[in-house]
Amino acid sequence: MTPVEMESSKLERPRLLLVDDDPTFCEVLRQALEKRGFEVHTANEVESGLALAESTEPEYAVIDLRIGHESGLQLVKRLAELDVNTRIVMLTGFASIATAVEAIKLGAVHYLTKPADADEIATALHRDEGDTSVEIKDKPLSVKRLEWEHLQKVLVAHEGNISAAARALGMHRRTLQRKLEKRPVKD
Repeated sequence: MTPVEMESSKLERPRLLLVDDDPTFCEVLRQALEKRGFEVHTANEVESGLALAESTEPEYAVIDLRIGHESGLQLVKRLAELDVNTRIVMLTGFASIATAVEAIKLGAVHYLTKPADADEIATALHRDEGDTSVEIKDKPLSVKRLEWEHLQKVLVAHEGNISAAARALGMHRRTLQRKLEKRPVKD
């Protein structure tokens, strides 16, 4: 391929913004998504992700739910405000019903839990319809899982402000932080 052909093929590739606070994860996923035809721009912070979005105008975005101590939901909202056609997938290791609902309300087209591979992410970016074959559990959520879900709901209601959420829950901020740092209980 000549340099002109290479440059032309780069121009035809859809732009994708990838924001995750784990630089190693970003690099591995960037390479994998580039092999799947995307021109990938990465950031490790909400502010730098927003700046990249404004300068590159991505067609696609993969946003981590927790970016350092900030919420990726803020970035999903801003990306949707910049361009309602940007197809956004929220990716998280801390999945909850509350954050999944909010991500979709704010403009994400899909919500995936880690570990998710590049093929799953690429499929989610292009999927337009829901999946009626999703498994419905026979048993209700455990008490521990319900508590975790409730904490997430209150945190989202207070826009990620841990101090405000702790006050609303009537608990110490550090106690809430410890509970939130734990991964959700698997049911």
